[in-house]
This record gives sequence, structure tokens and C-alpha cells, in this order.
Amino acid sequence: MSRILIAEDEPRIASFVAKGLGAGGFTTTIVQDGPSALAHAVGGEHDLLILDVGLPGMDGFEVLRRLRGAGSSLPVIVLTARDSAADTITGLEGGADDYMSKPFSFGELLARIRLRLRAPASPDPAAMELETGRISLDVRSRQVRVDGRVRDLSAREFTLLETFMRHPGQVLSREQLLSHVWGYDFDPGSNVVDVYVRYLRRRVVPDILETVRGMGYRLRG
Repeated sequence: MSRILIAEDEPRIASFVAKGLGAGGFTTTIVQDGPSALAHAVGGEHDLLILDVGLPGMDGFEVLRRLRGAGSSLPVIVLTARDSAADTITGLEGGADDYMSKPFSFGELLARIRLRLRAPASPDPAAMELETGRISLDVRSRQVRVDGRVRDLSAREFTLLETFMRHPGQVLSREQLLSHVWGYDFDPGSNVVDVYVRYLRRRVVPDILETVRGMGYRLRG
């Protein structure tokens, strides 16, 4: 039985989520402030964290930053009323696995939780090292090299680059990239893919990705 940590300072919302998860077969723990959320999250007793941003004592972004800084890979779904593009990018760049805004559909939240808890398939050993043009990527060490020099990428940037390198020469739509890298359905109002493409162009190779007007992006050879 999976154990879910709910960090939410609004009792009504926390109770609603906990009851729904309990009915779905999950065990839940509720905390109402940032320090408690961090302490429980790093304790290793939970399988996933649902994290509000507006927590007293320490906001959710800081909890997330410290959690990832401690080396924890605990899946985190941010659930917050702060729904601006800037906040979404801050959460995802800070290490969140998913980002949902309030008000929300419990069915959608449940689907995203199950997606994050799904055991990943064992990778093909032959596909652990990828290379195209000037770029080489080692999936095991999470290391990217350009012309032999290591480039530092965030976890999300690395996954986006890996997705492109596994589909060389193929045009990938924003819908496909959101599904593969962020794990949720396409939102026509979201520009998160475009933002991360700009990150890769700046941090790896300026012309690494070709924009295919009206279709998406393609990795250049």
C-alpha cells in the first residue's frame, strides 16, 4: 500500500484529498507547515508528496529545494492556487515531478499520483549512452558532454534532451514533449516546452533544436 504525504495548511482541502486517497487504497499523513513537510519527506517513510506552495514556516518551493538538495528523489506533485507560468516553471525547475493548480479535479490528481508511482520499465542497456553530432549523453551518470566538455543541466532539461536524442530527426510536438517529459496532458496556454527549449539552446548548443513552424521541434544532427 502506497503512503502519501499531504502538505496542506487548509484543513478542508487536506481532509478532502486524504479521504479520496483513503478510498483509493492509499495511506495518508497530513502536515500543515513547511518544516513538518520537509522532516516527514526526508524521513523515507512515504512514497509521494503532495505539496502546497503557501505553507507557513517555510513555503513549498523552499521545502522542494531543500528536499532535492538532500538528495531525495521522492516524487512530488505541487498542488497550489499559484498558477502563473512563472510559478509553474519555478516548481518544475526546482524538482517537482508535476504541478497542478487549484481548484482541481480529484480524478485528475489521482491519475497523476498513479502515474508517478508506476514502476519505471527497466531501460535497455544498449540505449544508456546516446550520441548525436557534437553531443553525447550518458543515462547512467546523468551526464551530458558537448565536444567532450561536461554541461550542467537540471533534471528536467536532461530528460527533455534525452527525449530528443532518442528520436533523432523526428519532429516532436509540444503535446508529445509534455506527455513524455512532464507526464500530463497538453495545455494550449502553457509555454513550458518553449521555455525549456530555450534553456537547452543556451546551455548546450545554440542551434541544437530546429523549430518546425506549426508542428514542434526537431533535434539537428
